[in-house]
Amino acid sequence: MRKIIVLFVVLIVSASLSAQQAVSIIPKPVSLVVKQGVFTIDANTSIKFVAGDHDLHNAASFLVASIKELSGITLPQHVQAAKVIQLIIQKTEQIGNEGYLLQVNPASIIIRANTKAGIIYGIQTLLQTLPGIRTNALLQVPCMRVTDYPRFQWRGMHLDVCRHFFSPELVKEYIDLMARYKMNRFHWHLVDDQGWRIEIKKYPRLTQTGAWRVDQTDKVWGSRPQAKEGEPATYGGYYTQEQIKDIIAYAAQRNVTIIPEIEMPGHVASAIAAYPQLCCSRKPQLPLTGGDYTNISSNYCAGNDSVFIFLQNVLSEVMQLFPSKYIHVGGDEVDKTPWKNCSRCQARIKAEGLKNEEELQSYFMKRIEKFIVSKHRKMIGWDEILEGGLAPEATVMSWRGESGGVEAAKMNHDVIMTPGVPCYFDHYQAGPEGEPLAIGGMNTLKRVYEYDPIPKELNEQQAHYVLGVQGNLWTEYVTTAEHVEYMVLPRMLALAEVVWSQPSAKDWNDFYHRLQPSFRYFDQRGLHYSKGSFTVSIKPQTVNGKLQVTLSSEIPGATIYYTTDGTEPTTQSQKYTAPVAIDTSLTLNAVTVVNGTVMNSKPSQQQFVIHKATGAAVSYVNPVSRYYMADGPNSLTDGIRGTLAANKYWHGFNGKDIIATVDLVKETNIHKVSLGCLQRYRDWIFLPQYVQVEVASDGFNFKTMGKDVNTIAATVTNPLIKNFSVSFEPTSVRYVRVTAKVLDGCPAGHPGEGKPAWVFADELIVE
Repeated sequence: MRKIIVLFVVLIVSASLSAQQAVSIIPKPVSLVVKQGVFTIDANTSIKFVAGDHDLHNAASFLVASIKELSGITLPQHVQAAKVIQLIIQKTEQIGNEGYLLQVNPASIIIRANTKAGIIYGIQTLLQTLPGIRTNALLQVPCMRVTDYPRFQWRGMHLDVCRHFFSPELVKEYIDLMARYKMNRFHWHLVDDQGWRIEIKKYPRLTQTGAWRVDQTDKVWGSRPQAKEGEPATYGGYYTQEQIKDIIAYAAQRNVTIIPEIEMPGHVASAIAAYPQLCCSRKPQLPLTGGDYTNISSNYCAGNDSVFIFLQNVLSEVMQLFPSKYIHVGGDEVDKTPWKNCSRCQARIKAEGLKNEEELQSYFMKRIEKFIVSKHRKMIGWDEILEGGLAPEATVMSWRGESGGVEAAKMNHDVIMTPGVPCYFDHYQAGPEGEPLAIGGMNTLKRVYEYDPIPKELNEQQAHYVLGVQGNLWTEYVTTAEHVEYMVLPRMLALAEVVWSQPSAKDWNDFYHRLQPSFRYFDQRGLHYSKGSFTVSIKPQTVNGKLQVTLSSEIPGATIYYTTDGTEPTTQSQKYTAPVAIDTSLTLNAVTVVNGTVMNSKPSQQQFVIHKATGAAVSYVNPVSRYYMADGPNSLTDGIRGTLAANKYWHGFNGKDIIATVDLVKETNIHKVSLGCLQRYRDWIFLPQYVQVEVASDGFNFKTMGKDVNTIAATVTNPLIKNFSVSFEPTSVRYVRVTAKVLDGCPAGHPGEGKPAWVFADELIVE
């Protein structure tokens, strides 16, 4: 009898564990206890709530519509039934404004919360246990008990509809995805240089002219020629005020607040194309087609009072539409050169006792904030609004890293963290080989998941000013709804867990396994998504003076295979089990294998060169940019060749020559010196004009051994790497100095024409 009882207990525990593993909720709840049994949603199920409660009626309507879509069943309300789903708003201190308590038994589902928001989130948890589409399968919810509430109040996603216009249907789909994973702030970027997307009835030309441009989607964003007179402007679109009201109501039912962004004082070439008198030059211009700003005005004139009247009228219509407490006004990347040359702007500086154009921007933003506050709203701006002095009540979105957010929080201003790394979803998430073209950078799913929004520089009191985090999707390179889906899925889910779940509850392996049902949901709904980064991380390091490489994959349970002879790895190649020693020049290729299948479209690859300067110390006349330090000060002699990705293994210099001296420690016979350099036109990185090689025995009296002059045009837009080399008769030397002469400025026709260019170098090879 005892053996039978033990066996029975084991079966119960196994069934309970199996059921718990089957409940994969994202973001991870504070507490989830799975019990035996299921609640079956069918025609014998009723929904109950306090009659006449508008919020509960709204939430119930959302649940009814969701169940009908999945089953065809319309759940009745307030009728006697064998099973009941009950929605209760009841004061419960432990769960806050957005938390919920969910209890599922075979005969009842009860969702309790302090507000409608919590009820909606309880419903979303319930829906995550059901199929993604109608399959005629039974709708069964596992019996469970959930206690849940968020870590941060601002759980945001951003969508740029200016660079490319997306339909109201796509916007609703975006909101649906946000709501499913309990994101609650939709930052709708409605105004930018290449498109004005919101109907303003007082100024119809904003959409008649500013919403349309010449169609050049077949060309890369940064290399699109400007429009010419007479060319039809057929590409674009805008949202009518009625469409916007409909989308706001749709979002509100799902507890998503929409924050509109109306850019100023820069990024407004679309408005100026419609009303040229708004800029300093007052010259007519055609709508921008892409990233070429040559002779284009993109700032409002800060010295013109009619500009502020215009903006107040625009904002008044915006605030009549959007109930959001927050209004985003941009404030980023303002080229202040037109203000310096504008008599009205200079008169404003003098009249207001301002020191410079930075303070003029501060004046502009403070004046706008005063108007917004008078309408009982709050202003948000990108972190550039700190320049020249922060508006009194402004909230700062920190995108250029976290420093702007840290500065604002220390000034007791609210902050939303949205640093480029890891919160810019226009960056690559894998590859980049085999991935859709992106603007650059690399924010993998794991990198997003591991982000902690509270900077270490903030104390406990200052940390309270961090409202939360936002993921941003800028769309210069994203032209279709399918591409939008692909860039945010599944990174949105990783960010959702960052902002909802407590740090102590986060576990990458657990999250990745809980992600698999969401992949099935995406498949069922026909959504496009990335399955994650199968790119093998190749990390070189020096141990006891010798170079070795560790290989790793983000994918839990994956196996890595590699080759060192330049061939493409298969499951028959060398299996990675320990660091690989590098003692000769070679090319290492590696792939991730899951369940016996190679997952990479192309192998990860790294070149290594062993030469006479490997490991030697390097000194510079001009300092390396802190943004492109590669793996430290001796990156030019670490044996690692750079790839076409600019963010790995390259030393970068902005507007200054590379002048690097290598100490070989002792007199060494050499006959050739090479330097690898990168060109990435759209990232303002260009090959040097030439590379010159000098040598010396004493470190002072250098002799020029030759110069390799560049023959590749700066206008070549495809990324490339060129090895500059100088050969000479064998010579015994101790010091080698190379000078890479930076391009005098970005070339004609480039978006940064005339501005300082970057020069990048990877390995200084001495033979």
